[in-house]
Amino acid sequence: MTQRTTRRGEEPADAPDTPALRATQAALAAEHAAVYGYGVVGARIGAERDAEVREAYTGHRARRDALRRAVLDLGAVPEAAAAAYALPFEVTDAATAQALAADLEARVAGAYADLVLAATGAARRDAAAALRDSAVRAARWSGTGTAFPGLAEYAEGSA
Repeated sequence: MTQRTTRRGEEPADAPDTPALRATQAALAAEHAAVYGYGVVGARIGAERDAEVREAYTGHRARRDALRRAVLDLGAVPEAAAAAYALPFEVTDAATAQALAADLEARVAGAYADLVLAATGAARRDAAAALRDSAVRAARWSGTGTAFPGLAEYAEGSA
């Protein structure tokens, strides 16, 4: 069971551990990592793509905040961001920053694909929109699209 603190400071209550809650928490964790990662990307990307970095950073912060509210609405305490995140590779220049941005978006897309599967209604629509946005950004950063964004097991044999 996951606990939550009510908004009026009452005692924590038990929230049911559901697939939707687990997927929402995982998407929140992915957004925390993306916000951190875009800080690294922004430091190395170069002025010509700075506006794209700021747009992605702002978008991930907004989705992170929406997911925090969604976790609260599901009756749980939102996962906190880590102080720092291990990067998948060293980012030393604009090319590796661009590769990191593509990797971040692919990871976020994977989390949202899981949320699309677990959620219903408006939460599912929001997750699908977030998946689409991450897939588009991943394609822009990497220069290539993925047939099944967020579903690595299907994307391996496609292209």
